[in-house]
Amino acid sequence: MADIIQLLPDHVANQIAAGEVVQRPASVVKELLENAIDAGADSIKLIVKDAGKTLVQVIDNGKGMSHTDARLSFERHATSKIRNAEDLFQLNTKGFRGEALASIAAIAHVELKTKQVDDEVGNAIVIEGSEVASHDIVVTPTGTSVSVKNLFFNIPARRNFLKSDTVELRHVIDEFHRVALAHPNIAFAMYNNGSESFNLPASNYRQRIVNIFGTKTNEKLVPVEEDTEVIKISGFVGKPEFAKKTRGEQYFFVNNRFIKSAYLNHAISSAFEGLLKPGTHASYFLNLWVDPQTIDINIHPTKTEIKFDDEHTLYAILRSAVKHSLGQFNIAPVLDFDRDPELDTPYSYKNNSVSIPKVEVDSNFNPFQEEKKFSGKQTTAFKPTPNNWDSLYVGLESKSNDTVVDFSEVHFESEEQTASVFEVDNLVEPSHSTYQIHNKYIVSAIKSGMLLIDQHRAHQRVLYEEFLKTMTTKEGISQQLLFPLQLHFSSKDIAIVKHLKVDLEHTGFVFAAIEDDLVSVTGVPVGIPESEVSIILEQLISDVEQEVPDTNFSATDLLAKSMAKSLAIKTGQALKKDEQEHIVNKLFACKEPHVTPTNKTTFITMSVDELDKKFI
Repeated sequence: MADIIQLLPDHVANQIAAGEVVQRPASVVKELLENAIDAGADSIKLIVKDAGKTLVQVIDNGKGMSHTDARLSFERHATSKIRNAEDLFQLNTKGFRGEALASIAAIAHVELKTKQVDDEVGNAIVIEGSEVASHDIVVTPTGTSVSVKNLFFNIPARRNFLKSDTVELRHVIDEFHRVALAHPNIAFAMYNNGSESFNLPASNYRQRIVNIFGTKTNEKLVPVEEDTEVIKISGFVGKPEFAKKTRGEQYFFVNNRFIKSAYLNHAISSAFEGLLKPGTHASYFLNLWVDPQTIDINIHPTKTEIKFDDEHTLYAILRSAVKHSLGQFNIAPVLDFDRDPELDTPYSYKNNSVSIPKVEVDSNFNPFQEEKKFSGKQTTAFKPTPNNWDSLYVGLESKSNDTVVDFSEVHFESEEQTASVFEVDNLVEPSHSTYQIHNKYIVSAIKSGMLLIDQHRAHQRVLYEEFLKTMTTKEGISQQLLFPLQLHFSSKDIAIVKHLKVDLEHTGFVFAAIEDDLVSVTGVPVGIPESEVSIILEQLISDVEQEVPDTNFSATDLLAKSMAKSLAIKTGQALKKDEQEHIVNKLFACKEPHVTPTNKTTFITMSVDELDKKFI
């Protein structure tokens, strides 16, 4: 039988490796930014076009590469970071496997320009699908510039799997944020389709967070500091009152490398226990430093997951550190059993000298002497007893003996009703046809039996169809606010609001400005209270991020769903008779009364036969 196993050609092997390393344009951004950091750059510029599908370019002022290194950098498993297997457990760099550039070059057109400090000229290499097209000497600034064009040009199937530009750009920005937050001492800039998106100067960690997520973020941060033999923790957590519905602002960095860890995230959630509203998530930006020998970062192709030697200890320390910071800055209540509150010095006596109390003794005081009157500084005195005191009680005895109480004249405030429920003649038909149970369900009688409606879900369906109608007909009615409402969001959230601005205006929203980290609202749809506007926009941003819509998604439909979910009456809200009947009538006037916009049941029916069976 002939041999059937054979070695794959290099270009096929590179494309397979690219499937692990390069999933979308954001993967290219991550790899190129990390290479620039490893090169010792203190200023990095990222340029993208069409969300990275057409161009991803990273320019740095690092140490550059020699003529030979520039060529070898595109070979598989060619790296300057490790020499033997033991180096894998003592890593202090971002990249170490030597797969990134080789994988990227296999599926895109790559142009590399690089120059070292001591060299007068640099090198330029052009590679198309793993094939070197040219390698020339050029004049270029010190550092490296890598341009990745036409991603997945030779794998159309992979390119078709990419989402819309809006979604892909969101992933690119996420990767940019992760790298920029991990290295606040490096200046970063990002340009999208020719316009500047971010310009982050070198700064401290707090300022870097504020520069990325907006000026209002500064007042939301609580510092966290802990230094032990096992781990060193520094960074910030968000105050509970500013918790969001999304997990967007949650960042763990281990030895300056972004990671995802559900286990450590649970430690943070545990520290915030009892402080967060249901359905919200606390923000955190935490740097963890551990011994490189105690972690393994080579367990995932994207290197976003890390294996710790002792996760339980890290969990306990992290939870305690966050809890301590929340208590230290009066965010959470604390108990200190070693402190006696009675020993606290009042503020009014803080700087006063201590005086010895004086004791005054009345030497003429005689407890056996009958006092005739009070003397001294006493301001009150006893009134003298009247001489005719016995006249006050004259007639009481005769009145109590002669008076006879006639109980026939006693009247009750409300007469007791003793009608029997079994007397058919006394049964009265109820005045209304709907009832509310546990402030959650509405019960209504129908010919065949009984109708049980979930008030929150039913109202969602009603509002959804109303919003959808006003947006499609573009007849949204707006009520003007007396003063503009100023709302602050991160730049990523601002981009989502801009994308949905036209649809929001069709529902009745009026925006004075949407810029940087500010959204100014001057008008809202009729019936929406001003206090609900920020909640609606946050819920909308959360829904957009969680659903990750692609090119065939309807912004109008998602907006109607989100607003209906935010404004529908909640479970636990008591409803009057007319409100109950209004929901019932409106629900059955809908096109799809049986389900909510998210396909959940709005009501159930029970026939008389089903009820009869319950009593068998």
